[in-house]
Amino acid sequence: MKVTVVGCTHAGTFAIKQILAENPDAEVTVYEKNDVISFLSCGIALYLGGKVADPQGLFYSSPEELTKLGANVQMGHNVLNIDPEEKTVTVEDMTTHEQATDTYDKLVMTSGSWPIVPKIPGINNPQVKLCKNWAHAQALIEDAKTAKHITVIGAGYIGAELAEAYSTTGHEVTLIDAMDRVMPKYFDSEFTDVIEQDYRDNHVQLALGETVQSFTPEDGRLTIQTNKGSYQTDLAILCIGFRPNTDLLKGKVDMAANGAIITDDYMRSSNPDIFAAGDSAAVHYNPTHQNAYIPLATNAVRQGILVGKNLVKPTVKYMGTQSSSGLALYGRTIVSTGLTLASAKQQGINAEQVIVKDNWV
Repeated sequence: MKVTVVGCTHAGTFAIKQILAENPDAEVTVYEKNDVISFLSCGIALYLGGKVADPQGLFYSSPEELTKLGANVQMGHNVLNIDPEEKTVTVEDMTTHEQATDTYDKLVMTSGSWPIVPKIPGINNPQVKLCKNWAHAQALIEDAKTAKHITVIGAGYIGAELAEAYSTTGHEVTLIDAMDRVMPKYFDSEFTDVIEQDYRDNHVQLALGETVQSFTPEDGRLTIQTNKGSYQTDLAILCIGFRPNTDLLKGKVDMAANGAIITDDYMRSSNPDIFAAGDSAAVHYNPTHQNAYIPLATNAVRQGILVGKNLVKPTVKYMGTQSSSGLALYGRTIVSTGLTLASAKQQGINAEQVIVKDNWV
C-alpha cells in the first residue's frame, strides 16, 4: 500500500507514526515544503519572552526520526497538483525545481493552514510580519532586537500571547483588534475584563474595536491607520486568524465555506481514499453537533492518530471535540472549553450563565 502524506506538522507527524505502527509494510512518502517538521507554533510567544531558552524544545520530532520509522521523508518538496481520478501527485523539488509525478493508494492531506492576509494597503511592507512557522519565529526574534515599539494586530490566542511576551522584554506594545474585547471567541466579558486590566497594568496599549485600514512607512517607522486613529510602530505582527491550505483539493472533495475539508467519523473525506486532519480539516464540534474550523494542535494530533488507525478500514470513530484550550498570561492561567454564553446565543441556544468565584491555593 502506497501512502502519500502532504504536509508534516502536528497532524502529519502523528498520522505517519500511527500509519507505520498499524501498517509496518506500508510505503509512506511525506512531502513537506519546509526544512523542519513538528514545530510547535503555539510556543513562539514563550520563545520570544525567554520562557523557552532552547528552541529545540519547540520540536518533538524530526525527519530523521520519521525516516528511522520507515517513512520516505521528502523535505523541501512542494506538491503542485493532486489528481484523485488517477491517484497521482505532481511534486516540485524546491531546490532543483525539478518536477516528478508519484502515485498513491491512500492520500493524507495534512497541509495545515496559513495566516489570513487581507488586502490592506501597505500590508506587504517588510515591517509587517506573520507568526506561524519556524522561519517567522526566527525573524520575530531578530527584528525585535532593534524595535522599540511593537504592534500586534489580532487579539486571539496568538496575538494575546505575543503582546504579553513583548511587554515583558522591555518593548512598548500596542494590541489592536476589530472586536471590542480580547479573545472573545474563548471567554465571556467577565473574564476578558480581568485580562484587559492585566494588559493595562503592564503598559500594553489596547486599541479594541478598531479595524486596520492601511500601513504607511514613514522615516523608518510604520504608521498604522485604523478607523479610529493612527499608531506609529517599528514592527507590526499580523495575527488575525488562519485559513486551511487546501487549494490542491478544491472542487475535488467536500469542503466548508473557508476551505476546510469535511470528513466523516473516520477522517475520510468525500473521496474515501483521501483522508484529512489538522488545520486543513474541519472538526466535529460537540457543543453544536456541527462541523467547525478550530485550528488547535490538540485537535490535529488526535485527528492524525485516527487517520493511522482508520487508513485501511473504519476502526476507531472520531469522538469530536469541545475545543478545550488554555494559556498563561502575566502569571494567570486561563482555560476554556465548549461555548461561551455569547457564542451559544449566536448559535440560537437558549443558554444561561453561572459564574462561580472561589479562593484556590
